[in-house]
Amino acid sequence: MMTRTEEWAARYPEWNNWIWQVRHRITNVDTLSKWFPLSEQEKNEIGECLKSFRMGITPYYLSLVDPHDPDDPIKKECIPSIKETYPCFNDLTDPLNEDGNSPVPHLVHRYPDRVLLLVTLKCSMYCRHCTRRRLVGEEDRVISESALQAAVRYIREHTEVRDVLISGGDPLVMATEKLEHIIQAIRSIPHVDIVRIGTRVPVVMPMRIDDELLNMLKKYHPIWINTHFNHPNEVTPDSARACQAIVDAGIPLGNQSVLLKGVNDNSEVMKELMYKLIHNRVRPYYLYQCDLSKGISHFRTPVETGVKIIHDLQGFISGFAIPKFVIDAPGGGGKVPICYDYVISHDDKEYVLENYEGKTYHYPEPPK
Repeated sequence: MMTRTEEWAARYPEWNNWIWQVRHRITNVDTLSKWFPLSEQEKNEIGECLKSFRMGITPYYLSLVDPHDPDDPIKKECIPSIKETYPCFNDLTDPLNEDGNSPVPHLVHRYPDRVLLLVTLKCSMYCRHCTRRRLVGEEDRVISESALQAAVRYIREHTEVRDVLISGGDPLVMATEKLEHIIQAIRSIPHVDIVRIGTRVPVVMPMRIDDELLNMLKKYHPIWINTHFNHPNEVTPDSARACQAIVDAGIPLGNQSVLLKGVNDNSEVMKELMYKLIHNRVRPYYLYQCDLSKGISHFRTPVETGVKIIHDLQGFISGFAIPKFVIDAPGGGGKVPICYDYVISHDDKEYVLENYEGKTYHYPEPPK
């Protein structure tokens, strides 16, 4: 029996053309209702949500949604919910204070040795939990040449910067030629060692990972890529091929998940996702506590949920498959690791430890 993805791929000859996927993004209620069954109430609620937040879904990603499951986790990530219009007293427009840490437009310098370069406001899909929704999706534009050169000048003048993360929006939605121009400009700076790219393309539009893109990226090693799988249903044969192609090009591939209520706030779901990622040579990197951006409070879980998930993984899956659970501190404090405390007690003689099974062990301190 064919999957919905296979059915739609057979129906549309250009399905595997990433430009076709971008051009056919679902951006309004009428188009969505042609692709996906919606009740009148859902249409009205989505329309109300779109007055505040934009929608954009690739046909590929929409094909992963089970139309018969009202609680489908993929649906929650891509189709607007009326809950996005419910205000929360904790909501912040710019929860990570990126604007406050931006010395020149499009560039965020928070940590001493690295900067974030926002090169586009466009994504192939606008995730419902996006932390940067104050910017992303508002305009489909890329960084101007003058803004790029201003950012490059800043990095060149700050020799402590050795790591540049290219993000947005999604850099891989840009034309390969334009992306190469940006990478070339960064690579011209002698003290920049690492170039990283943050992208959700392998998850939501895996056909973008083609030979043209990978052959270009290979010219600028060391290149690292981090992507964003949240649920095991997102690891499909198509996304697996995209991830494997990236790794085969010599590009280390990591994954940053966001902890989302009703999507992945479950230890077994997270374990299955981690298994699938490492099978495809994707290294789990971070598990983020959901940020305080406007319209996403319904996705937030208690912090203890994330602590429990990581604790449940410890010892039951290989250590390299366990992401680091972090809160990106509101106000621009940076990523703060949140961990289960395995130290029961300690003094100058010993540490009393709890292992993954809850058993107690004593580790002696060296004699003074």
